[in-house]
Amino acid sequence: MSILFLQYPPCSTCKRAQKWLDDHGISYEARHIKEQNPTATELETWYKKSGLPLKKFFNTSGNLYKEQNLKDRLPEMTEAEQLELLATDGMLVKRPIVVGDDFVLVGFKEVEWEDKLNMSL
Repeated sequence: MSILFLQYPPCSTCKRAQKWLDDHGISYEARHIKEQNPTATELETWYKKSGLPLKKFFNTSGNLYKEQNLKDRLPEMTEAEQLELLATDGMLVKRPIVVGDDFVLVGFKEVEWEDKLNMSL
C-alpha cells in the first residue's frame, strides 16, 4: 500500500503526525504542502474518498483563512469554487493529510489514524 503524507514541516501537529508514522513503522511519501500544493483535481478526489464535508479540508485556524474572511464566504461558494480556492495555496489546506489506497485522513487524530492505518497494513 502506498501512503502520501502531506505536511508543512514547521507545523507542530505535522511533526507529531510524522513521528507517529515513523514510530509505527509506516512508510510514506512526504510532500511539502506549501511547495507542492495539491491541485483541485487531487483535492476533489481526496475529498470524495474521505467522506468528510469539504469544509474539513480548510485550515480554519490559518491566517489566510481569516484574512480572506472565508468563514463568511465559503457558504456562498460552489464546491468547484472551493476546490479551486484550496488549490491556490497550500496554507489554506488543513494538514496533515494522509492519502491511502482507499482512505483519506485530514488532521491528526491518533485514534483515527491507529484505526485506519493499522487496518491497512
